[in-house]
Amino acid sequence: MLVTAVLDGRKTATTGLVADYEHGDEALPEIGERSVVVDSADRPVAVIEITSVRVVPLGEVDVAHAMDEGEGHTTIAQWRADHEEFWHGQEMRSALGDPTFTVDDTTPVTLERFHVIADLRTA
Repeated sequence: MLVTAVLDGRKTATTGLVADYEHGDEALPEIGERSVVVDSADRPVAVIEITSVRVVPLGEVDVAHAMDEGEGHTTIAQWRADHEEFWHGQEMRSALGDPTFTVDDTTPVTLERFHVIADLRTA
């Protein structure tokens, strides 16, 4: 579903936890970085380029960003509930090495915007 949303232009944004980057000792995304999008069979389907990166407290994410994630959210409450379910899940808590990890309005998140620069399905 998300790959389709990227390819048809409904998904042009994503959100990440700064804590996830820090725990993995990874640099935050940067404007101009490119990534390959893969489908569920791990086949490359597109190349995207980051056009904007902001770090903000979770409480400052706006509905425009939520809608641009292309997952059908029309309110911040919907978006936040879905993201908190994932961020508070066992997989994320294990990845962060913190079985009690939770987010609140002050938790720093990365807001990325991107666009497709190559559709690899036709290449």
